[in-house]
Amino acid sequence: MEGTSRRYRENMQPEGFVSFTCKYKESDLHIAVEAGDFSPDLAAFAESRIIFYRTQLENYLQLDPLFLLTLEPHLVRADAPQVALLMVRAANAAGVGPMAAVAGALAELVGLDLLGRVKQVIVENGGDIFLQVASPLRVAVLAGDSPLKVALELPARASPYGVCTSSGTVGPSLSFGKADAAVVISVSAPLADAVATAAGNRVQEVSDLPAATAFAGSIRGVEGVLLIKGDKMAAWGNIKLAPT
Repeated sequence: MEGTSRRYRENMQPEGFVSFTCKYKESDLHIAVEAGDFSPDLAAFAESRIIFYRTQLENYLQLDPLFLLTLEPHLVRADAPQVALLMVRAANAAGVGPMAAVAGALAELVGLDLLGRVKQVIVENGGDIFLQVASPLRVAVLAGDSPLKVALELPARASPYGVCTSSGTVGPSLSFGKADAAVVISVSAPLADAVATAAGNRVQEVSDLPAATAFAGSIRGVEGVLLIKGDKMAAWGNIKLAPT
């Protein structure tokens, strides 16, 4: 979503949290941590981890350029770094190319590193979220021109998880579908990212919603699915809707 408005972040300030952004090249992460755990050096630490994982990935792409270009499942080299392995495992499960999982993978890796220093964290990377929170959280779903204005009620959980969104009508991310929003919840943010892309690709018309939802729900590790097209939606699994 580089170069697009991120005004939605103006409302991403949970009570009791402190938020900051970290940018490096195309990566633009919005991070929120518990106020009591915030320290001035936390943003610098998060930025250093973004640089670390992006450098790993960029160096690997020099050895495996097809990783960047393919839109299909891919086999990585034996020396692939952690970030590439996370991406390809998630994308292969969803039947898409590895780059479909890059935002979720970076959010998760940086978030896990931050959890070594803080108790709660929310990392948002272009609509893909990795989080560990002790209280329920409400997240609005941006669904383009759809008249449906909904939010997800996300529960507190003992372990971190991912909530990722893909759209064929919002933002510049590559999509072959016309879903206004494809939202997936999973214990793996890279998997949620890849499956959201794959499910959104399957939606051209409202009539595609049931099959696309069933497809996403059939993938191991997916816990909840929400698809929106126009004035219709379909949901599966652990999805709790709330008003915006």
